[in-house]
Amino acid sequence: MSEPCGFILKARTRPEKAEAFEALFRAYVEPSRAEPGCIEYHMLRDKEQPNLFVFYEVWASKEALDVHSALPHMQQFASQRMEYLEEDFDIQFIDMLSPSSASR
Repeated sequence: MSEPCGFILKARTRPEKAEAFEALFRAYVEPSRAEPGCIEYHMLRDKEQPNLFVFYEVWASKEALDVHSALPHMQQFASQRMEYLEEDFDIQFIDMLSPSSASR
C-alpha cells in the first residue's frame, strides 16, 4: 500500500498580485478536494503578511499528487507562476504522524 504524500507549500506573492492569486486558487480548493486521491487540501493566508499563502495538502500517494499536478489548470499555473510570485514556492514534504481528521 502506498504511503500518504503530504506537504506544506508557501507562496509569497508580489503584493499587487495577492488578490488575484487568492481568487485564482480559491476556485481550485473544492475541485481539488473532490479528486479521488485528495485527503486534505487547505489554503491559508497569513494575517501579518497578506502576500504569504500557505497550502497544506495530503494526498493518498505520490501518484495521486502527480495526477493532480498534471491537470491542465495546474500545468498552466506552473508555467505562469512567477507572474504572481516574488520567489518560487517553498515546499516542505512531511511525514504524517497522526491520522487525517478529514473523515471526522
